[in-house]
Amino acid sequence: MLKEKPKEKIAKKETFMQGVITLIFSQVLIKLLGLVYTLYLTNREGFGDKGNGIVAAGYQIYAMLLTISSIGVPNAISKLVSERIAVGDHKGAHRIFKIAFATFAMIGLIGSLLLFLGAKNISNLWLQIPEAEMTLVALSPAIFFVAISSVMRGYFNARQNIKATARSQSLEQVFKTTLTIILVEMVAILSKASTQWMAAGATLATTLATFAGFGYLYLYYKMRRTEIAREIKTTVNYKYERVISIIKKILIVSIPIALTAIMSSLNKNIDSFTVVRSLKEFMPEDMAISQYGILGGKVDMLTSLPLSINVAFATALVPAISAAKAKKDKKTITQKTSFSLLISMLIGLPCTVGMCLFAGPILNLLFPNASMGEVVLQISSLTIIFTILDQTINGALQGYGKLMIPAISLGCGVIVKFILNLILVPIPEIGVNGAAWASVACHVVAFSIAITSLKRTIKLNLTFSKFVIKPILAVIIMGICSYFCYITFLGIIVQKLATIISIIIAVIIYVLAIIALKVFSYEEIQMIPGGNKICKVLEKLKVY
Repeated sequence: MLKEKPKEKIAKKETFMQGVITLIFSQVLIKLLGLVYTLYLTNREGFGDKGNGIVAAGYQIYAMLLTISSIGVPNAISKLVSERIAVGDHKGAHRIFKIAFATFAMIGLIGSLLLFLGAKNISNLWLQIPEAEMTLVALSPAIFFVAISSVMRGYFNARQNIKATARSQSLEQVFKTTLTIILVEMVAILSKASTQWMAAGATLATTLATFAGFGYLYLYYKMRRTEIAREIKTTVNYKYERVISIIKKILIVSIPIALTAIMSSLNKNIDSFTVVRSLKEFMPEDMAISQYGILGGKVDMLTSLPLSINVAFATALVPAISAAKAKKDKKTITQKTSFSLLISMLIGLPCTVGMCLFAGPILNLLFPNASMGEVVLQISSLTIIFTILDQTINGALQGYGKLMIPAISLGCGVIVKFILNLILVPIPEIGVNGAAWASVACHVVAFSIAITSLKRTIKLNLTFSKFVIKPILAVIIMGICSYFCYITFLGIIVQKLATIISIIIAVIIYVLAIIALKVFSYEEIQMIPGGNKICKVLEKLKVY
């Protein structure tokens, strides 16, 4: 028996790490597939920046309704269902699932109807982009399918069937990428390459993909019904609870998380409401939509890529902090939070500097047929570091039980962005760049409030030298060397190849600089998956 206990602990640790690694690969895969269809659409003749503008405007309205109808639901359902399962009340757990499914099916249906029936008014009056009407109509059914899928994902997560959630999300993204290309090509032939109808075809692909994701979850549920029925028969400690009481519990948990997501969605919607409207005052409508397409399509997609890497650390931090707090283990809370913030800084800083330095070459590499937007991307790249750090801080605060602070901090940032958008975008000399600067200000404000609250809540073990000076030195070394290589290669090879090689060199130099500056302590390296092996190699090289 003495030998078996350590094995159980090791298995649990490996399962947790597998979950983190799976999450990283899943998110990166989703972002890469998203990049594939964004590249296709932007470079597709007749679509380009104008098509991106139409899709982005419609998608932000859809995202807002989606946030209200489903964000926060998986975590709420997972929490409530797992609590019942833990005490053997499988009947009560399944009842929560059924009530939640019916509730959010109704909420999702209302959201779909609002978007479908209000598409004309939203596109003409709110967005002032009439071409977005069919985009909104095509997206409307997706709200219903995402809402009920969210409930099912929460239920499976509570039952420790996390793979079902991961597979459904991956399947959904594969369908979205494939169908986007197929439908846009079909619509292009039928409509003689109408940008408006191609945009509607692209968003119809999103709706069909969400249906495919729900379809997988439903089939998975049917396969498990016999097992679930067997568990219900073995129920103990069943406690009847009124339907209203269960709905209230779900909303109490999900609303604070949803509020943060709503603030994030509002942040994007500010651009969709104000940019085209303001730009039209001093430029033609088509050009205004294209300018917004650069910001809401290419730039937003590129600046959000680094978040897919960091999200695994932010997600893993929530249960880690919660568990440590329950045990009153302040040392673990400090260690996990400090380490995660350091990782986030080391991810966000080079992405910010790299995207700023190579903004033009990156756009030429990825969007040869629509490469405009270098300055907008350079400005927007400054948001990356603050957004990534904020993402990790929010994970720590939510794990500690401070659920409202992320929503409040981002809400303050959104107010600042709205004011700056109204002031800066109408100035002809600034234009769409004003919206990018407003986003930077938004995330600086949100980060400042969140980090101040975190310091008051959790003791951090990060010196200024370790957290700021050394990472900045590493990035400066990376930036100088990689840009010098790029300038040198330009006279020898084509620009695209020079860009790719320079970015690879930048990554290698940055990693070497981090090692040479000893940013990580010996103990911190051991916290990284495969840390013991890395330590042995560094010892042989006499670095540590």
